[in-house]
Amino acid sequence: MPESMPRPKPESSLTLADIDGTLQRVLAPWVRQLGLRAEAVDAQGVTLRLPFDESFRHAGGVVCGQVLTAAADTAMIVAVASAAGGFRPMTTVTLTTNFMRPVIDGDVLVRANVLRLGKTVVFGEIELTGTDGKLAVQATTTYALL
Repeated sequence: MPESMPRPKPESSLTLADIDGTLQRVLAPWVRQLGLRAEAVDAQGVTLRLPFDESFRHAGGVVCGQVLTAAADTAMIVAVASAAGGFRPMTTVTLTTNFMRPVIDGDVLVRANVLRLGKTVVFGEIELTGTDGKLAVQATTTYALL
């Protein structure tokens, strides 16, 4: 009996324009002020760009963790929407964030990958890289689909 081959993930049904539209439609106004925009989408997830803004820095001169965490959480919401074929109401159950190096200036790329999309629970991972291409933040997430 032949072994069954794993099925490849289907390509995303969302375009970059769809993702940008989702960002404008579903986010709280203060999150929209971060200026996140779609950079790439594929079967595993999405990449958003967080444009640098001086207002993101705290008194220590680095981009504050709240901005980076919000960007990570937002990217995963969009990655889940892409994997599910469109936005569904959801809530963050866990978000574990590891800050590995400071972000001082420059845009940040936020890559969110869906690891498992279940009927009611989604698991994912997010990586944020600075302009130097080095990993600055790594996070893992769990979402409940409502």
